[in-house]
Amino acid sequence: MRQRWIGTAVALMLGVAAFLPSAMGGQAPHHPHATAESRPLDAFVGLYKENSDPDVVLSISREGDSLFVESARMARFQMHAEGKDHFATTSTKYEFIRDPSGAVTAVSVTGGRRGTELTTELYTRTTNVAETLNHFRNYTRTEVMMPVRDGVRLHAVVLRPEGSEHSGEPLPIFLQRTCYGTEGSNSATVNMTKPELAQSGYIFVFADIRGRYESEGQFVMNRPIVHVYGNRTDPKLVDESSDAYDSVDWLVKNLPNNNGRVGVWGVSYPGFLAMMAGMDHHPAVKAVSPQAPMTDVWMGDDFFHNGAFRETYGFDYTQRMERSKRDVPVSMDEDMYAYFLRYGNFENAAKAADAQNLPTAKRFVAEPAYTKFWQEMAVQPKLTSIEVPVLEVGGWFDQEDMFGTQAEYAALRPHDTKKDPEHSVYMVLGPWSHGGWAGSARRLGALEFGSATGEEYRKRYEVTFFEKFLKDRTGFDLKDTATFRTGVNQWERYDVWPPKVGFHPAKLYLGVRHSLSFDAPTGGDVRDHANYVADPSNPIPYRERPIQSTYGSGSKWRPWLSGDQGFLKDRKDLTNFTSDAMDKDTTITGDIVAHLFASTSGSDADWVVKLIDVYPDDAPGGMAGYQTMVVEEIFRGRYWKTFEAATPIEPNKVKEYTWSLHGADHTFLKGHRMMVQVQSSWFPLYDRNPQTFVPNIMTAPMDAYTPQTQTVYFSKKHPSHLDVLLPDTEK
Repeated sequence: MRQRWIGTAVALMLGVAAFLPSAMGGQAPHHPHATAESRPLDAFVGLYKENSDPDVVLSISREGDSLFVESARMARFQMHAEGKDHFATTSTKYEFIRDPSGAVTAVSVTGGRRGTELTTELYTRTTNVAETLNHFRNYTRTEVMMPVRDGVRLHAVVLRPEGSEHSGEPLPIFLQRTCYGTEGSNSATVNMTKPELAQSGYIFVFADIRGRYESEGQFVMNRPIVHVYGNRTDPKLVDESSDAYDSVDWLVKNLPNNNGRVGVWGVSYPGFLAMMAGMDHHPAVKAVSPQAPMTDVWMGDDFFHNGAFRETYGFDYTQRMERSKRDVPVSMDEDMYAYFLRYGNFENAAKAADAQNLPTAKRFVAEPAYTKFWQEMAVQPKLTSIEVPVLEVGGWFDQEDMFGTQAEYAALRPHDTKKDPEHSVYMVLGPWSHGGWAGSARRLGALEFGSATGEEYRKRYEVTFFEKFLKDRTGFDLKDTATFRTGVNQWERYDVWPPKVGFHPAKLYLGVRHSLSFDAPTGGDVRDHANYVADPSNPIPYRERPIQSTYGSGSKWRPWLSGDQGFLKDRKDLTNFTSDAMDKDTTITGDIVAHLFASTSGSDADWVVKLIDVYPDDAPGGMAGYQTMVVEEIFRGRYWKTFEAATPIEPNKVKEYTWSLHGADHTFLKGHRMMVQVQSSWFPLYDRNPQTFVPNIMTAPMDAYTPQTQTVYFSKKHPSHLDVLLPDTEK
């Protein structure tokens, strides 16, 4: 089981299995001659298109007295009869559905996984003629142990095209270093997860990092860089950059018939590791692609966002990674909202799970501010040059590492003149949850994107990027940034991000009577504010309850950022500002920055700001009144002065809080409305702010949690607003 959705080839396979039946069945020999008894099997032959994702097609064919199933990303496997209309592979069941005349019209497939649960998908028959959809290339598998500078040996799985070891064109190495295990890496997984590159021919290497799975040494979460750049020998100074260097050095010297070029990629934690391989890099590393990379886990990735602690995620992920060398699933049987509310603070919750002595959990409690410990782990401040071509990839709806992609690009872009492709950074941002580009990605939750955005990204950008820099092939034509513009569902390309040509800055103002517009306020301070009472004993849930463990059974974690915010319509502890219905399509682009003028009756407060697209009440397709978030982010008030130390807020004093809600490229369609929602809890994704200042919220006593009145201002003197970019055509 993989809980962080995409981490290794196995995790990618499980992600794909969310919309493909299992590929784990047994393959049988062909039967070229049909028998009379086998002819009824013709009733099942044909192509079947998945109802929820028409890009996923199954081909069911007959050979002799056997049925076989395949798809473009699943090998051909025999189906064994279990009844008249029931067949199965080893771990997938197929139930065929007939119309009143007896003709087979569909098949229900049970066996793909989302998280830990089996899923059932319905496929509609589109033709009674089967096709060969699968074009897998066979890869042979070997395992190696690679020594690094301090004598530790790192384990890796090597997959190479059959027959390529001593003959044919030398091949580049395609490396993923991972903390999620490599035991499931095989020919089927590379063909399934990277079909275009697998067909092209690469030496795929999946390597366990230090201290994880089959590798020796001690694991350290997001191990910071400690070695001296250019020093290749000091055994006392090891980190993920030096381990990547030493691994690449061993691979190019020991894998037969490689062309001396290495590409490194990874999603999430492996995305962090991919960036490490591009820093003080080995000369053989010619391209890296950090995808949704963990970059700064305090400022905006896994564990904190602007000082607010991501409680459920920190609780689950720390246990998963630090209880043993292998994944330890966290799947509790109760509503995590109730669990964390019962224990009050994180220290108590960790003790109840016997997790308080795990290394990162101890740091959460001891160092909740942006201390030297967290700063040294951060990647983006160290990105002071572009050493190799970099392709950053991220999703607008990434529930885990939205920050990293944009932060790394922003750090690298000033060093890119675009005069030298060998020292350039590129970025692709699409309508995806964490790692969602591994699949078709035509939809996310209730949102439809009109095309297979994941397939489009991989074929147009990822494949051509690596083919260019590892094989000198043409086809990669991205100048700088590609984004998928949600709302109108179309790809855009820009010379830089945020775009400068064709757009101008604008301010979206909160206004009187809960209005929202691009017109600056003109009123005074007497009545131009909105109040709500935030009660820590009844915090606002971040998604509908019950809230399962992050990767637990039945969890709705993966698509939650695309969910309907209408479930909060009856809450009184927030305030909304809504525009008139759009009289024309209105596009906003760029880095959306919140400027919130607010006060609290307490001495500490959290501020959550969401920009929401509100669908009209007559929207078709079940989307009537739907409220989907475009951007959103939290700011912990105690860090109003500096992130390095907490400072009390003076009660009832107006302060301007400024923070990024991250990038967007979105069109509010005609008839839709814009909404800005402000609230002071987002639980239990983020721990509760007591709203009474305490030195350390991780250990806050129960009596510190008190209701407070929060006030948001929107006057001429205190103009709360969002910074956005508008197209020049909207001047």
